[in-house]
Amino acid sequence: MSVRKLNLTYVLGGLAVASLALSGCSSAPDAQRDESSGEITASADANVFTIAVGDCLDLASSQLAEEVSSLPTVPCADEHDSEIYAETELPKGDYPTDIQEQASQFCYDEFAPFVGLSYEESTLDVQPMTPLQDGWEQADDRVIQCIVMSPERVTGTLKGSAL
Repeated sequence: MSVRKLNLTYVLGGLAVASLALSGCSSAPDAQRDESSGEITASADANVFTIAVGDCLDLASSQLAEEVSSLPTVPCADEHDSEIYAETELPKGDYPTDIQEQASQFCYDEFAPFVGLSYEESTLDVQPMTPLQDGWEQADDRVIQCIVMSPERVTGTLKGSAL
C-alpha cells in the first residue's frame, strides 16, 4: 500500500487539520477529465494518485480523516479553495529524513512564479503532499505535489491571481 502525507496546518471550513495521510490503495475512481484538455469535468472524489498539476480541489467541503484514499476534485470553473500548482519527483535512493523540508522549499520556490506574488505578500497558503517512507520503499512513490489554498472560495485557476 502506498501512502502520502499532507501536512495541513490550515483551517479548512473551521476544521483545523494537523496531518492527513493519503493512501493509494483505493477503490476511488480517477478524476473525470476532458479527453483533449485533461481538465476535470465533474466534481468527484478522485484517487489521490490520479490528481495532477492544474487540478482544483474543494478541501473545505470534505470530511477529512487521518487516512484517506481520495480528495474532492472539482472543475476549476466551480467554486473551490485549493489547486495543485506544482509537482516534482525526487531521485531514487534512501527515504530522505528531511523530506518535509525539501517539499516545503520546493513549494515555496514554485509559489511566486505560479501566483505572481511572493508568498510573504500573498493571502494564500501552501502545503506540500509527500510520500511516506512505506510508499517510498514499497511502491517507489517519489512525487511531491504542492497545493495552494485560498481562505476564500474562488472560481478559476489561482495561476497569476496575485492574491
